[in-house]
Amino acid sequence: MPVIGPGYDDPEYDNYDPAWHDQDTPFRQWLYEKLTAAGFSHAHDLAACKAPANRYNGLDDSEMASIAMVTDTSIDDVRDAHKAELADWAREQQLRDHPDMAALDADLDRIRHHS
Repeated sequence: MPVIGPGYDDPEYDNYDPAWHDQDTPFRQWLYEKLTAAGFSHAHDLAACKAPANRYNGLDDSEMASIAMVTDTSIDDVRDAHKAELADWAREQQLRDHPDMAALDADLDRIRHHS
């Protein structure tokens, strides 16, 4: 069946970014850690699926409840991880909007790793 509109590898395709296969974000880290601790056998796959959905679309109450149930956490814990993700994303956008800040951030990261 042909794809109507942009293809999956097209930058205009909503919510798809090939970097999501490897991109490590606060929500993805949190979700992977909690799923692994809960003994979920497909922790990596579920984290890779839910992290982009969280960042681009948010999570509704039923999704938060499902994540809380499988991670053995509370809905407030899921919400806090979601908020941390959005704060990280806002910082990322700010750095992209101001290349001089991105250079400064990279330099500070380099200094921190060498200390």
